[in-house]
Amino acid sequence: LHVPLSTHDAILKVAAKGGAAGETLRKCFHQNLELLRFTRAWEVAKLLRDQELYLKLARAALLNLDVALAERAYREQGDACMVLTLSKLRAIEDANLLAGHIALTFEDYSRAQELFLVSTRPIAALEMRRDLLHWEQALKLAKTLAPEQVPYISCEFAQQLEFREEYERALQMYTAGLNAAEALASRFDARGGDSRLAHACAVGVAKMTLRMGDAGRGAQLALETGDAQCCRECADILDTVLKQPQDAARLYEEGDAPEKAVKIYIRTKNWVAAKPLMGRISAPKLLIEYAKAKEIDKAYEEAAAAYEKANDVDSVVRLLLSHLGKAQRAFAVVRESKSSQGALLVARHCVSAGDSRNAIEFFLLAKRAEDAFEAASTNDHMEVFTAALGADGSPSDYKKVAQYYEERGDPMRAGEFWFLFKDYAKALRLFLQCGERAVRQATEVVGRARSDTLTHQLIDFLMGETDGVPKDPNYIFKLYMALGNYTQAAKTAIIIARQEQEVGNYRVAHQILFDTHRELSSQRIRVPQELANSLMLLHSYVLVKPLSKSGDHMTAARLLCRVARSISRFPAHVVPILTSCVIECHRAGLRESAFEFATTLMRPEYREQLQEGFRRKIENIVRKPGDKTDAEEAETPSPFDSAARLPESELECPSTKNQIPYCVATGRHVVTSDMCLCPSCGFPASYAVFTQLIQTEGVCQMCMQQVQVKDIVKLEPAEAQAFCLRSVQRAEREPGRQ
Repeated sequence: LHVPLSTHDAILKVAAKGGAAGETLRKCFHQNLELLRFTRAWEVAKLLRDQELYLKLARAALLNLDVALAERAYREQGDACMVLTLSKLRAIEDANLLAGHIALTFEDYSRAQELFLVSTRPIAALEMRRDLLHWEQALKLAKTLAPEQVPYISCEFAQQLEFREEYERALQMYTAGLNAAEALASRFDARGGDSRLAHACAVGVAKMTLRMGDAGRGAQLALETGDAQCCRECADILDTVLKQPQDAARLYEEGDAPEKAVKIYIRTKNWVAAKPLMGRISAPKLLIEYAKAKEIDKAYEEAAAAYEKANDVDSVVRLLLSHLGKAQRAFAVVRESKSSQGALLVARHCVSAGDSRNAIEFFLLAKRAEDAFEAASTNDHMEVFTAALGADGSPSDYKKVAQYYEERGDPMRAGEFWFLFKDYAKALRLFLQCGERAVRQATEVVGRARSDTLTHQLIDFLMGETDGVPKDPNYIFKLYMALGNYTQAAKTAIIIARQEQEVGNYRVAHQILFDTHRELSSQRIRVPQELANSLMLLHSYVLVKPLSKSGDHMTAARLLCRVARSISRFPAHVVPILTSCVIECHRAGLRESAFEFATTLMRPEYREQLQEGFRRKIENIVRKPGDKTDAEEAETPSPFDSAARLPESELECPSTKNQIPYCVATGRHVVTSDMCLCPSCGFPASYAVFTQLIQTEGVCQMCMQQVQVKDIVKLEPAEAQAFCLRSVQRAEREPGRQ
């Protein structure tokens, strides 16, 4: 009869049936584990998938040094930390060393130390104690296992004791560490020692000496370390714990903490020691304390310097005025700082000194406008008051000034301040009293007021309705611009430009049309075709000189032909323009055009005006024309239709009939493959020619502003075409503002 033992019954039952219920399997697992049958226990644990069973198996395997099985069990349990730890133990062959690490894993440190010490690597016991910060045990082990580590451990142990405020023991450990480090250094001829360790121990000895109450020796030891941080820490101890301020201040100086040193010197009234350090101080509180002390000692220069460094402007001004007699310096300080209190001190000083001009200025800086006005009106220095007031005055200030000037019969100045007060009717009335010299100011008033009554009042004045003398049309133009009536402004600009053009002031006319064109474009208002054409003709004429100078006679001739066909717009210089046109055309090979305009010059009304030097040449062109054909002009594609080509000097697309923008450098129509915009005025140009023009002339011929080559950006063809389309859309758009 076979009776199964209680230690095996579950195992046999599972083996006989090939399986069992959960409780039976669990019992089977535990019996296998107790019998150290780890493989069978692993198989049962795999069937049950119970985390607790994996943990028990892993622990049992570790106790029996089966690291591989323990690692597998921990992996199934999901303990990544233990898996990583055990993977590092796989290669250990020494059973005692391995058992020591496993004991360490189970936090059995005493057993681990015993096993490490009998292993092939006893130093592991020391490493364990150091890692666990068990410094006392580590120190004992180091004396026998690794004497060279004694100073390091002593220092670390001392730091722990210092943290726990066991200062006496910490001092002992620091001292021991320092002695051991020095002994180690001498033993290895200073090459095996660690200077940083010795320094750390020396710093610790200094601090702990102070903690033990020996202030003199501790301060000396701190200075001997030459460590700024050590000096500062020791100074803190001396100042707060030992109440030795002078020694603390000395250490703060050595520790590069001058502000703390000065703070102590000021507290202890040691001014002699504080003075050399003041140049390194930036804390306002300390500077002011020092300044006050110096002021009490009547050292006003030093006190003022300290106040100034502390940015205490009012105190600086007070000393400069009351004790140092440096009024001008005080004025400069207040003007720079804008201090109200300082300004009031200066203003009162000026009043007492009879300096009313400066008093007015500083009363305003002190926000005492009434006092300033009183001083200005009493002493007849209102111009000083208004200059200092600027645009920062209040309405009541402006009103008082306006009334002052009106009472004294100065309508111009009174009008200026009624305008600032926003009493536009009074301002306009006074400006109109001044006649043409105040038209600009009157225009500004009407533009700001936007009042029909005031507008008609000014227009009547400009048209001569009030005095029978019509004024310059430029005033009407500026009025319309101020009112935002750009349509009327454009019409007026055309009239004014035509007048200037008729008397030969082409640059003036060009500038008027350009300014109007730019203003209308910026306001998204349609530019009238007449204005655009007039500007184009004038610009074509303006370009002739730089083009001729650069040797591009063909382009200059084409532009002169364009101008000559509208010669009636240049009545003051018909003969000179036609003469230049004939000469340039002849030089460029445009025989037909040269003959055409030479024939015009031969008319009786022009012939007698020809210069003698040109008359014979022009007569020869008419009498012996030879081949009367123009050189063929190059054609380029239209930006609106790439299939449509037209001569370079033509400005109308043959396909769409749109006006093509012209290049400000050549007068030719733009092409999308070589286009840029002037960085200053935004007018289009040929990138290649405009860049070359800027390199030689330095200015855009349209706006006459300086341009840098680096600022010129070539447009992509799509961007260039979009610009041309926008110019057409603007031309087609109705005026958005009247």
